[in-house]
Amino acid sequence: MKKPMPSLLLATLGAISAACLLAACRPAPQKDAPAAPAAYLAGAYAPTLKHQPSVAAMTAMGRAMFFEPSLSVSGKLACASCHSPEHAYGPPNALAVQLGGPELKDAGTRAAPSLRYIQNAPAFTEHYHDDDGDDSVDAGPTGGRNWDGRAQSGHEQALAPLLSPREMGNRDGAAVVAKLRAGPLAAQFRQTYGDDIFEQPDQALRWALMSLEVFQESPADFYPYTSKYDAFLRKQASLSPQETRGLALFNDENKGNCASCHISRISPGGAFPQFTDYGLINIGVPRNASLPANGDPAYFDLGLCGPDRTDLTEHKEYCGSFKTPSLRNVALRKVFFHNGSFDSLEQVLRFYVQRDTAPQKWYPKDKNGKVRKYNDMPPGMEANVNVEAPFDRQPGQAPALNEREIADVIAFLHTLTDGYRPAPAAH
Repeated sequence: MKKPMPSLLLATLGAISAACLLAACRPAPQKDAPAAPAAYLAGAYAPTLKHQPSVAAMTAMGRAMFFEPSLSVSGKLACASCHSPEHAYGPPNALAVQLGGPELKDAGTRAAPSLRYIQNAPAFTEHYHDDDGDDSVDAGPTGGRNWDGRAQSGHEQALAPLLSPREMGNRDGAAVVAKLRAGPLAAQFRQTYGDDIFEQPDQALRWALMSLEVFQESPADFYPYTSKYDAFLRKQASLSPQETRGLALFNDENKGNCASCHISRISPGGAFPQFTDYGLINIGVPRNASLPANGDPAYFDLGLCGPDRTDLTEHKEYCGSFKTPSLRNVALRKVFFHNGSFDSLEQVLRFYVQRDTAPQKWYPKDKNGKVRKYNDMPPGMEANVNVEAPFDRQPGQAPALNEREIADVIAFLHTLTDGYRPAPAAH
């Protein structure tokens, strides 16, 4: 009786036989056919230059571009105009939205976010699972950059303001390259990427955007971890009694419940917290009537489902969802939320705890005198709004935080501002 062959060996022999048959039927390769380019060259981060510059050179190039106003149609607006280093790379003023365009008179539709502490933002996915070993929990839409998560990388995000008619206003990528070639940074760009770089406009744009991305990955500028809270985590400083109470309220699931989205703990891998889970959420922020775009009563900025993002417009359940920003350096901001609707942390905290207990304080009334909650969305989307604590109460109930507790939380939020210097250790 023939001894049976192991199944793995049979499978191997079968694969070899099939390969031989395919090879016999396949026509002989053309000797003069040009070799196909390596597949990796299509990758976003592939080294496509004759001489790949150092990280230091790319960082210096990106820094120069970030502060260069000649890259805008007005010649007066740089990236740093809306993302000021002195304000944690956020807006330097109290405008709800920034002004741009040819004459710096065109208002944007969203508040300028801080560019700090987004270096670990994952690529956008509709179904996000934490790396905690439990894939049964679907955190839903998470990741990406911009308020609606549509940019998947730093270089993709960098292109948007360069081309936006309400910001730097360039017609297209070729116009950006033309300004770079004719401007004061041309020599540095050639020195960084080669004397022939402007002869390849597509490559020039690609590496210009990569320069901005690499600069925005610079730790000292964009994720220094130099707040008092970081010093506290390193056991180099102590929180005051008020700050300690504020942290406890921030973390308490039945009080502020802030840490459910703005994670405050060191990760299991040892990374310091970013104070965001990178998720997208709808909390029913009131409409900002001062925004020019909102002068049209039919206009709604619905974040994840449009109008700036267009790939998820049919997902009505996502409408009104915006990115959860990091709360690091939040005390430096002068306006809050995606539409700049509030101008103080006190307002923000009161809205959080009174949105449902006293909605008349935050929303207008309709012609029948009824409070029109969630007035920055079309009717019928109320089910999209988050109702977890502290948004789990009814009109007339006590809010989750009283005024003293709000002051305590705000005191804690001030410990998230970079630039704290611990007292030198006693010898």
